[in-house]
Amino acid sequence: MAKQKKHPAGTIAQNKKALHDYFIEQRFEAGIALAGWEVKSLRAGKAQLVDSYVLLKDGEAWLLGSHITPLTTASTHVIADPVRTRKLLLHKRELGKLFGAVQQKGYACVALSMYWKKHLIKCEIALAKGKKEYDKRDTEKERDSNREIQRAIRHGKDD
Repeated sequence: MAKQKKHPAGTIAQNKKALHDYFIEQRFEAGIALAGWEVKSLRAGKAQLVDSYVLLKDGEAWLLGSHITPLTTASTHVIADPVRTRKLLLHKRELGKLFGAVQQKGYACVALSMYWKKHLIKCEIALAKGKKEYDKRDTEKERDSNREIQRAIRHGKDD
């Protein structure tokens, strides 16, 4: 059997694509309403947030597109839907900020990561603005130059 990937410091899943496609403006921490089999799958690290986003509807926030793979041992007695819509638990004030920004200012609401906080599973969501293609290239160039600088510093110390 293959070894499971270890996520750093309680992180279950990350959405690196969102960090590449959006400028992150403001972050929020939300709880998630989950079923028992989903919690067991998350303990095993079987989650993906790649194409997930947050839908704001009827004064509530919903996580769409996240994929939690059911374990064969944990979901024998239920019909498990791996991509079901999950409710996000936020305070009314936070929901108000999200609704206002998405409707008036043209922000998108995306899920960034899923992680453990003590015994609870939390989802980090963010208000984000979409990047243009040239913004993505600029970010990539900046990352490459920082990497070169770090490499030069590291090799300078070795000499």
